Amino acid sequence: MSGPAFEIAVEQAQQPIVLALDVGSTASRGALYDAAGRPAGRRAKRPHAFTTAADGTSTIDPDQVVAELTEIVEELLDQLGATPVGGVAIDTFASSLVGVAADGSPLTPCITYADARCAGEVAVLRGRLDEADVQQRTGTRIHTSYLAPRLRWLAQEHPDVAAQVHRWMSLGEYVLHRLIGTAGPGTSTAAWTGLLDRRTGEWDEQLLEVAGVSAEQLGTPRDPSDTLTPVVDVGGRWPALAEARWFAPITDGFASNLGNGATGPDTVVASLATSGAMRVLIDGAPEALPTGLWNYRVDDRRSLVGGALNDVGRAVSWAEETLRLPEERDELDAILRAAPDPDTPLVLPFLTGERSTGWAGGARAALTGLTVSHRAPEVFRALMEGVALSYARLVVQLEEAAGAPDRLLASGRVGQDLPGLFALLAHAVGKPVTPVTIKRVTLHGTALHALEVLAPDVERATPTTGPTEAPEPRATRHFAERLARFEELYGAIVAPTPRP
Repeated sequence: MSGPAFEIAVEQAQQPIVLALDVGSTASRGALYDAAGRPAGRRAKRPHAFTTAADGTSTIDPDQVVAELTEIVEELLDQLGATPVGGVAIDTFASSLVGVAADGSPLTPCITYADARCAGEVAVLRGRLDEADVQQRTGTRIHTSYLAPRLRWLAQEHPDVAAQVHRWMSLGEYVLHRLIGTAGPGTSTAAWTGLLDRRTGEWDEQLLEVAGVSAEQLGTPRDPSDTLTPVVDVGGRWPALAEARWFAPITDGFASNLGNGATGPDTVVASLATSGAMRVLIDGAPEALPTGLWNYRVDDRRSLVGGALNDVGRAVSWAEETLRLPEERDELDAILRAAPDPDTPLVLPFLTGERSTGWAGGARAALTGLTVSHRAPEVFRALMEGVALSYARLVVQLEEAAGAPDRLLASGRVGQDLPGLFALLAHAVGKPVTPVTIKRVTLHGTALHALEVLAPDVERATPTTGPTEAPEPRATRHFAERLARFEELYGAIVAPTPRP
């Protein structure tokens, strides 16, 4: 149910104030939050885009992101005047990598989670290592998103550059290194490298060896309560930040769960943004992890279990740019809410490769069942059904790892723009789906992460929600049949991953 206004004016903010920063796939953003976790004043945003190429390249200039966030910080501080900020927290898209020289300059662009150029090294490592054992230790499979194959690829393709690297940093670390002169990975950021032991929080020695990197080059993972001490005069540049505590960067997935209010094993959250995910936050780590999921340690008490999809909003954008679709969002939403049709084509929606559940980084989208009678709306519906089925595959394994949830929340820009996607998701997973309606859930979670340390005893404002989408029996039967066909098609054209 929707409650009272969640957002407030800066003058109404309860101290301490957190300045939260978020680097996503399509923009850098920032906002101020008060001790109750309410956004205060105007947000700031700077759009950007990854540089991509057919060979799997997906990068962004790290100094461009630093410049964007610097502008955002200054724009937000202009609203505060002399009011002090208690903390600064940042999240970024997960699994990013920047090679940094001894003098602090970047030697590489920021390589993003979607970069697939190390696919050859994935095959090498899968032949050399026991992937099932790696997954049980680190919570991650051997995949193009993670650092072991990526670092090997860099050493082979760009040996002169790799040899000069003093520190390998995530994008969030690089930003802090430039802004305050020091950096260190938050626990969740370290976990998303695929090199961290999910139970101990230490770097995995076997993977460090095969990746050709030392623990010193990666830095020491920092628990959220272990804040960073600036080594430059931040207060001289920004007086409102003179006494602020700076937090090590966290990943957007962890922040999203916090921001949605999905802070325990009873609640699964589905994110529908440029990419997508389903996650549940649990105490400790599951004893055994299903092959299709990941398990990321986020602090010394908790871990996230879930899976990720490369293409959700990206699939919508592709369809809008490529097909002759109606321009009005209401018309697109009506296509998603239409009654299921057994003649709808079937799509594997892997436009930029697959992460969960099969981890086939080289997978590509496939369309079957297309006839001369199908038009753009039917193709769009088929693509979005494929996305919903990808979430349904995740739910099956999430219940194996963490049990059946009491609630399924969903959020993200794409779902807010096209709420019919929430309905498709409910039908596909056979469970009610409740949309979280606050804006910038990830930013909200990043602020809450800092407030756990800065103001642990202050009651937080509850995120507002929209009407729950209930599964409709006919549609659920349709998706159950579709899921069986999806798995058959997947097994025929994508390298299958046997399950124990």
